[in-house]
Amino acid sequence: MTIIDRPDGGLHRSLAHLRHDPRLSVLSRLHRSSPMLDAVIDEVRGRRIRVGEHWLADFASCNYLGFDLDPEIAAAIGEQVGRWGTHPSWSRLLGNPRLYPEIEEQLTELLGSPDSLVLPTITHIHSSVLPVLAGDGTVLLETSAHRTIHDGAMVAAAAGATVHRFRLDDLDRLADLLRVAPARGPRVVCVDGVNSMTGNPPDLPLLARTCREHGALLYVDDAHGFGVLGERAPDETSPYGRCGNAVVRHFGETYDDIVLVGGFSKAYSSLLAFLTVPTWLKEHLKVAAPPYLYSGPSPTASLATVLAGLQVNRCRGDAIRADLHRKTQRVLDHLALLGVYTPNVSGTPIVEIPLAAADDLDVVARLLWDAGIYVTLAAYPLVPRAAVGFRVQLTAANTDDEVDELLAAITALAERSLLR
Repeated sequence: MTIIDRPDGGLHRSLAHLRHDPRLSVLSRLHRSSPMLDAVIDEVRGRRIRVGEHWLADFASCNYLGFDLDPEIAAAIGEQVGRWGTHPSWSRLLGNPRLYPEIEEQLTELLGSPDSLVLPTITHIHSSVLPVLAGDGTVLLETSAHRTIHDGAMVAAAAGATVHRFRLDDLDRLADLLRVAPARGPRVVCVDGVNSMTGNPPDLPLLARTCREHGALLYVDDAHGFGVLGERAPDETSPYGRCGNAVVRHFGETYDDIVLVGGFSKAYSSLLAFLTVPTWLKEHLKVAAPPYLYSGPSPTASLATVLAGLQVNRCRGDAIRADLHRKTQRVLDHLALLGVYTPNVSGTPIVEIPLAAADDLDVVARLLWDAGIYVTLAAYPLVPRAAVGFRVQLTAANTDDEVDELLAAITALAERSLLR
């Protein structure tokens, strides 16, 4: 056997196009220059994080309810690991620890849905369930929907579906696309619930009505709304509503012709995701969706913290959401006082702050870092140039002192005319 020594050059030549992609040059430069990207976090104390010797207030976490730091939830892990081991590695088709049906039963009751199925991640669901639902029919994809839905639509297209796009501000086009879509196959309309950048939900009742009028299925990814928004009631403690049972209930909708997709990895701080389906479809997906058949399951610790989180949500979730709303409103009120623009009009804890000039992102990132504020950078080409800026994510675990520090940093950026 002859071994040819090609330490690096062959790979570089084969993948040279990756090194010269102009779309990624700005992001690559920011990745090299900003400590806010790809950081190694050495320590966590509450919502303070340490990177090297630098401590920052963390406003990049999506742990909206603060369940990642809740002692009651953390204490639930040991018992379940002792019972089931660290990882029950059967595929779900082979075997399910009792934890799974317990979660699905409690989740179905919380959501008020016909039934529910849990799988490891939302990405798994989009790439495996969406193609099953679409078949050789039509996928109508909202342009600002999360990238993982777009990826799932491409898998559906490879399996024979036709994909069209529409915008939330042009539902007449959606209606036109539904009218001309072939009646022989399914029609699936894909949207975000609470948008991961703007923090705003769509007009779900209008979307649902449009879909039902044309015999289409509405597929809603509410990764960021589940746990925060919930059903409206006279005794609600905040405009988020009660129970944190997601956008379908928040808008008083039914699950007729709606599939809700959500995850526990944001508000519940656990590696698990779900979709709401009728029981007959749940049973079909058990043999048709690859993650149920082939993927490794979520670790026991995540299953344990989901069950404990559901209990905490029942007992004190609304009080937590009220506090989260209060802290978020402080930020939104401060932006309004400064005259700084944010697209957030819903009051959810995702506050996007675009810059006056996209080229200033590196400078803004450094100023926030020096001020001890950690945020999510929204860089081109991850977002359009007009939307370049940063995203603040409030959590119930953020203290009022940390919010004060954030407001001071935003004020300093506004005084330098760096914000829109």
